[in-house]
Amino acid sequence: MNVLAFFLNLAGATMLLLFAVRLVQTGIERAFGPSFKRVMTNQKRNRIQTSIIGMLLAIVLQSSTATALLATGFAAGGFLTVSNGLAIVLGADLGSALVIQILSFDLDWLVPFLLAVGGWLFLKVERRGLRQTGRILMGIGFILISLQMIGAASEPIRESDLLPAMAGYLGSEYVTSFLIGAVLAFIMHSSVAAILLFVTLVILGVLPVDAGVSLVLGANLGGATLPLWLSRGMSAYARRIPVGNLILRGTASVVALFLANLTPILSIFDGFGPGQYLVNVHLSFNFLLLIIGLPFTKIIEKPLALLAPEPTAEKQTDIYKPMSALDRAVLDSPKLALVGVTREVLRMGQIVEVMVHPVMELYENFDKERMLKVRKMDLEVNSTFSNIRRYVAELQRGELSNDDAKRARELTEFSINLENAGDIVAKRLLALAESKNLKNMEFSKQGWKELVTLHERVMCNIKLAFNVLISEDLVAARTLIEEKTEMATMERKSRKQHLKRLREGEEISFESSNIHLETLRNLKELNSLFASVAYPILYKRGQLLETRLVESMGPEYTHDT
Repeated sequence: MNVLAFFLNLAGATMLLLFAVRLVQTGIERAFGPSFKRVMTNQKRNRIQTSIIGMLLAIVLQSSTATALLATGFAAGGFLTVSNGLAIVLGADLGSALVIQILSFDLDWLVPFLLAVGGWLFLKVERRGLRQTGRILMGIGFILISLQMIGAASEPIRESDLLPAMAGYLGSEYVTSFLIGAVLAFIMHSSVAAILLFVTLVILGVLPVDAGVSLVLGANLGGATLPLWLSRGMSAYARRIPVGNLILRGTASVVALFLANLTPILSIFDGFGPGQYLVNVHLSFNFLLLIIGLPFTKIIEKPLALLAPEPTAEKQTDIYKPMSALDRAVLDSPKLALVGVTREVLRMGQIVEVMVHPVMELYENFDKERMLKVRKMDLEVNSTFSNIRRYVAELQRGELSNDDAKRARELTEFSINLENAGDIVAKRLLALAESKNLKNMEFSKQGWKELVTLHERVMCNIKLAFNVLISEDLVAARTLIEEKTEMATMERKSRKQHLKRLREGEEISFESSNIHLETLRNLKELNSLFASVAYPILYKRGQLLETRLVESMGPEYTHDT
């Protein structure tokens, strides 16, 4: 019975640990997500600086896997080279080891403070940034509680006969322990959570230190397989980063396993307690991996190109050839027809997303040929919109329920907004980029940073809009409208800062003033068009006010007519 209670309580504590780590990651991503791209894709940094950025991001996100997936995603978009991506991931591995070091300290006294302050910020404060700070603090509090629960779970089994047998087996069978560590890290989808579990069990005496070392090294292998698995749908070029990381980190973990168990190399840590011993092994492994692996990030690019070759131009054309989801054969089945319309609206939105993507790059390094390609995509947007409008008109001639008719109208209205969004990019933003290039204008350093930040925010909100379109999730819809409000605040603040620079006589701001202000306005409008997908969902759930006007103007404003 003690054994059953141990595994049940351990499972509960482990799930809370995973939830808490995810809670912290979500808070960080929602608070700072749009800034990650700018930080990670700066090509002016050398590999050492790039690896430090990866380390800091992993500490912030509390996950090397999340950082690796971000790097892979930016490589898929052409913003990051494979060598720089590998440098980021190697730095992230060390960063996640530092997170484990911090969380392994006795911080139980912080739990009430973290929960009280975090809960108040999340539940009572309206400002988005402070709410996400509250989410992060609560997540850290839950991590500490889960570690306490692991300790309490081990109480019934410490005196049982099973513990010495299990501990002795894992201590002597280091290869088995290594594989168990790898599998657990993969199943838990978090090497940080897995290693925290192993460290806690070693501190409590549930596992011997030798077994803990093998489990931790195995978790490093499991942590390297996670980004490879989670990026399986991305381009071959982007996947070279997780493949390279698996080769470097996987090889190093296997070598370290045999060195740790067949040589006295770990005797340098004998002066530390069991938990710190394990943490120091993990830290040292990842630090040495970074030092040794960093020079190989450039050398390994060619072998990775052979392991993960890009598809030929002919195959790429076939893969990305637009295919309409509007099937006239199902017009007499409204539910199926509306699913096709939804897919087609999503495809239309994705074309606009591709158009928005290079806008800031064209502002900075104008390329007429690329501009013409983007403008040509607007023709595809217009054509898709016409097809959707015609298809929905045919669908509405049949018998539709009230709900289906309403959904058809909502999709048509959103497609109208997407068509307008394509026009904003093709006819306004690209024209401004071309004008800036022809007149050889420059933005002030702060002004450019403001525009880039707003553009990044728009790109993130576009992805969120697609999620809302497909899922009709209420929380996501509310978040999208909150983002719209935040975007308006940022646009207004940037406009005020720009006018302040003009008052202070900053010549470079004066010359580019019209383009700066027009770009701000267009980015805000672009964001609003995508955010419109949330309104029908919020209206149906009673989450929208009928009017923004106060109920009465007051007696001082009334008069007889």
